[in-house]
Amino acid sequence: MNDMTPTLFDFDVETGASKTAEPIARPLSTLKGYFADEDAFNAAVTEDDAMVYEYFDMGVPETSGNVAYGTTRIRPGKIGEEYYMTKGHFHTVLDTAEVYYCLSGNGGMMMETPEGKVEWREMKKGDAVYVPGRWAHRSINISDSEDFVMFFAFPGHAGHDYGTIETKGFRKLLVERDGKPTLIDNPRWQG
Repeated sequence: MNDMTPTLFDFDVETGASKTAEPIARPLSTLKGYFADEDAFNAAVTEDDAMVYEYFDMGVPETSGNVAYGTTRIRPGKIGEEYYMTKGHFHTVLDTAEVYYCLSGNGGMMMETPEGKVEWREMKKGDAVYVPGRWAHRSINISDSEDFVMFFAFPGHAGHDYGTIETKGFRKLLVERDGKPTLIDNPRWQG
């Protein structure tokens, strides 16, 4: 039985911020081991533990029959050549999907299956990406100057498996080469 009542939540379409939900903050120090260039990471953390991203979970119970949703805002920046990004995750219930809708900025979604298929989809305001079940996904801001803000929604019972990505990484990295986003092999990927 679902004892929720219809609820109104708010979020700003330019910033993703909410007056009804508290942000979950991810400063650079919480992303140790996620960026390939460890020296650049360590120098950046020492200089300034910058905010990389934050997200607003609207508090819907993560149970079957519910739709969890919220917003994510990734700041512009790079560690070495690699753009600021979220940690990335599979869903604990592997066959569950997720939808992301770009509210503002320019970025995209890195996706990967357990079998090794990799996809990158660039997004700008008004674009949506459907991430099918079985695909790990990570959001990346490719702008030099503006936040990348998205709305997301997924089945409430999906859960999050951050550990697989934390341990293995993604097979590919998105880096800036000659002024544009470029996919390269991840030299630290642990298969």
